[in-house]
Amino acid sequence: MTGTEKTSPRKTPTREERLAAKLRENLRRRKAQAKALDSAGDSAGTRTGDSGADDKTP
Repeated sequence: MTGTEKTSPRKTPTREERLAAKLRENLRRRKAQAKALDSAGDSAGTRTGDSGADDKTP
């Protein structure tokens, strides 16, 4: 047993740590995209004049 592995700090993250970081980054990006699309959808809905004026009831 050398013991140097336990005492020396890790310079490179493990595969699992890299994947976890990428997943967090991807989740943040997807949330930001969904938020942007949702806000764009809200403003687009108000721009089209969705007031129900097209419903012509006799």
